[in-house]
Amino acid sequence: MGRASLSLTMSSPADAMHAEEVERTRVFAKLSVALTAFLIVGLPFFAGNNVMRYVLVGAVVGCFLQSLWVVHTLRDPARYDPRWVTMLALWAALTTFIGIVYVGIFSIGPAAIIVGIYFLGRSQIRGIATLIYVTTASLQAGAAVLFISGAVVDPGIFTAAGVDPVVAVFIQILVQLLYAIAFALSRASRLSSLEAMHDLQNAMQQVAQREALYQEVRAELDNALMLEGAGRYTDQEIGSFRLGMVIGRGAMAEVYEATNTTTGEPAAVKLLHPNMADSGNAVQRFLREARAAGALSSPNAVKVLEASPPGAPTPYLAMELLTGHDLAYWLRKRRRLSIPEVVDLVQQVAGVIDLAADAGTVHRDLKPHNMFRHEPEDGLYEWKVLDFGMSTLGEHAGTLTGGRVIGTPAYMAPEQARGKAVDSRADLYSLAAVAYRCVTGRPPFAGKDIPSLLYSVVYDVPVQPSTLRDIPEQLDHVLAVALAKDRDNRFASGAELSAAFAAAAEGDADDWLARRAEALVLEHPWGSRGDK
Repeated sequence: MGRASLSLTMSSPADAMHAEEVERTRVFAKLSVALTAFLIVGLPFFAGNNVMRYVLVGAVVGCFLQSLWVVHTLRDPARYDPRWVTMLALWAALTTFIGIVYVGIFSIGPAAIIVGIYFLGRSQIRGIATLIYVTTASLQAGAAVLFISGAVVDPGIFTAAGVDPVVAVFIQILVQLLYAIAFALSRASRLSSLEAMHDLQNAMQQVAQREALYQEVRAELDNALMLEGAGRYTDQEIGSFRLGMVIGRGAMAEVYEATNTTTGEPAAVKLLHPNMADSGNAVQRFLREARAAGALSSPNAVKVLEASPPGAPTPYLAMELLTGHDLAYWLRKRRRLSIPEVVDLVQQVAGVIDLAADAGTVHRDLKPHNMFRHEPEDGLYEWKVLDFGMSTLGEHAGTLTGGRVIGTPAYMAPEQARGKAVDSRADLYSLAAVAYRCVTGRPPFAGKDIPSLLYSVVYDVPVQPSTLRDIPEQLDHVLAVALAKDRDNRFASGAELSAAFAAAAEGDADDWLARRAEALVLEHPWGSRGDK
């Protein structure tokens, strides 16, 4: 990615400062070309020490050629190399010092060094800035000692001849103080710029995250308004069940509270919308949910009681009736969960993901709406994973989606957002994204529309969780690994993820996790653009 100019849309303040440095180096090189060209033309007409003038002309010519090369090379900002700053700055400093000696260290010449120190002191590499400052200050101090002491005859046009040595020393001490002040101001200026950019970036991220939360609430409100109570199939018998009121509605189906006509047991019956029933793919995806969920023997997967036979005029799926609310409800009510609650959620859902992986199934749409906190009257609550309708089954993966991106963008894995093939590691990523939401109170990614949100999922890295909530640093490490852009860098199984999350919550994670996370964060820092 080119970094030709400073932009508030850049991935991080460090990137913005890098772009500013590239542009600043280009300006410095252009000014150096102009100034050295002027000196090359004018120096032969100057008076003063001939030897020093010839040395200065040689240095100026060298600086001119080097600056010209930098200007030419930086036509492509991607070719920028901080080492150029070092070489160009050192050569310019040496040339300037020779010019100061030629004119006189007690003239106005040293003022040029002050400008250079401040200009170059904003370098992103502190070592470069320090090297320039120490070099120029040392050369100035060394020359002053030699000339004031009389060890070397001052060759300058303007000398300190006749000036009280005490005054001369005072002047040079003042020059050194001005150099030090220029250097300190340049570093402080860079730091304040970075802090201001960090504050601005955080403010923009908060606005984006609040917009994402608003969209979640609005979607829930729209869904609630659609629940009108009685539906078109209320009081009708479908299969073994008599349907009651509508308790849920989605793009493909609606869910009715129901009762088994033989046993009287309650159930939830999902009916495919009539306008979807004529679509072969929609019916296959609908019935695929029954096969996928039915293949999982887990208390954390919704139990399938009955499915419509092939060719049924109204495809349906009967499931156990759950009591309670989905995770989206709890996040709206409380914004975030306690750490022990998140550990429990991760453990239970991760177990379902592993079972699904063993059965050759990938859910592909894990999100707060598909995680239901079931609260039976006679037992402890447990999390249930809903809606395997988006899942892929073995060799049939992707055949029913027409190559389109299927899932919920805010929680889908980068490879899924790219429309690539997915495996269980995509579900583990989604679970980690949900855990991030539960821990921090914010979705990991936000965007003004679906394309920008998908772009953010693929390229951006979320804000560091511990900056949003006081949590153990080791949880940062777990989420850094679990949300890695490359699935090969993530946890290999739900058991591995849940074990690491539980240990990190207690501050007892293994050292290997920290090393693994630090390597990932070094490559893709928290809160930055990850498109490398």
